[in-house]
Amino acid sequence: MQSGKGLRMISFDSVSKHYPNGTTAVDDLTLELPEGDLTVLVGSSGCGKTTTLRMINRMVDPSAGTVRVAGRDVRESDAAELRRNIGYVIQQSGLFPHRTVLDNVATVPLLLGWGRRKARSRAAELLERVGLDAGSGSRYPHQLSGGQQQRVGVARALAADPPVLLMDEPFGAVDPVVRTQLQDELLRLQRDLRKTVVFVTHDIDEAVRLGDRIAVFRTGGRLVQCAPPAQLLTRPADDFVAGFLGAERGLKLLSLTTLGEADVPHEPVTPVRTDEPVSGIRAAGGSSNSAAGEGDWRVAVAPDGTPVGWLDAGHLPAGGTAADAELLPLRPLRDEDSLLAALDESVTSPARAVARVDGDGVLRGITARAALHERAAAHHAATATAGTDGGGRSRADAAADRSGQNGTDGTDGTDGGDVRTTEAAS
Repeated sequence: MQSGKGLRMISFDSVSKHYPNGTTAVDDLTLELPEGDLTVLVGSSGCGKTTTLRMINRMVDPSAGTVRVAGRDVRESDAAELRRNIGYVIQQSGLFPHRTVLDNVATVPLLLGWGRRKARSRAAELLERVGLDAGSGSRYPHQLSGGQQQRVGVARALAADPPVLLMDEPFGAVDPVVRTQLQDELLRLQRDLRKTVVFVTHDIDEAVRLGDRIAVFRTGGRLVQCAPPAQLLTRPADDFVAGFLGAERGLKLLSLTTLGEADVPHEPVTPVRTDEPVSGIRAAGGSSNSAAGEGDWRVAVAPDGTPVGWLDAGHLPAGGTAADAELLPLRPLRDEDSLLAALDESVTSPARAVARVDGDGVLRGITARAALHERAAAHHAATATAGTDGGGRSRADAAADRSGQNGTDGTDGTDGGDVRTTEAAS
C-alpha cells in the first residue's frame, strides 16, 4: 500500500495514560497515522513518546481512550498475538545472545508456525535485504558490530512481513557515521516495503531526515503539533515547537530539497585531466573554474571524467602530470543531493563553487556559491509561503530520488494523507 492514501492504519482517540503515583505519561492524545507512512514521535525525555509507541502493541495499556490498528481496538486482540504481527525494534537490538543471527531473525515466523526451512529461508533473504552478507547468519550477536546488530534487529522485526513496524530509538547507541548508514537503509527499505512505521527519537535532525510526518510532544504527554517536516519547520505551532526545532530551522529546511527540485543551474567548464602533462596545462592556459576570480582553480578529473579534486593552475609543479600537483578535496554533487549539502560544499571550496556530476559521476559543470545562495533563498521563501512538504511525497520517495531509484516521472500518487493535529492548551 502506498503512503498518503488517507487510510488509517493506526489511530489514537482521546488516549491517556496515568500511573498510580500521579504521573501522566500521555494526556488526551488524538492522532491518526496513515498506512504506509513513517511517522516520527519526537520530544524530550518524559514527554510520552515511548509510552505512545508501546500502547500500539499493548506493552502498555491506556488508562482512557482507544488505540486502533487497522480499525480494530487493540484491547480486543490477545497481546501476544498482536505483537507477533507488529515488528518491534529497540535500541541495542535486543537480540538473543545464545542464538545465531539466522535463528534470531527466524524467531517470529517460527512462533507463527512456519516450518523451519521456510523461516530460515526468509531470514536469509532479509539479512541480504538489510545489507548483511550471507556468512553473518551463522555468527552470534557478540561477533557483530553495533551497526550490524541493529540491522539484524530490523531484519527480525520484518521477518513475518508485519504491516506495522515500531522503532524505539533504534539508532541511538551507534556512532554518527553508522547512524547515517542505518537511516539510509531504513529509507531504502521503506521505499521498497511501504510499512506503517512509528519511529521514536529525541533527535530532531533524525526526525526531519526520516519522517513523512513528525509529531512533537511536550513534557506531560501532550501532543503539540503533527505535520510534514517542511510545514513543521516553516510554521511551528508555538514557541515550544520553534524552540525544540532549534535556531537552524532554515538550514534543516534546505536539507529537504534537492538541487534538481530547486532547478539549480550549472555552467559548463573545461576540466584538467590528471594524466595531462603540466607543460600542456601551462601552454593551454584557459579560464579559471573559480567563481570568485581568486586563484586559477580548475576541476581535476580522472581519465573517465569523474572529479577528483581542485587544482590551482597557478601553482603547478615543475614537471610531471596534474596528478603530481596538490589537489584540494572536492565532493561532487548530483541533482539528487540537497541544497544544504551544496551550500556546505561551497563554503569549503577554494573556488567558491561546487562541481556537478551526472548519474554516472561524470563532470557536468560547476555552480557558483552565489547562485546557490540565490536559489536557496528563493526556494525557502516559496516553501514558507506554501507551507507544504514537496507535494506530499514520502521521505522514502525523496531518498529514492536522491539515489536515482524512483521512476522517471518522480511521483507516487500521494495526496498528503490524513493526520489530525492536536495542539496543547497554553
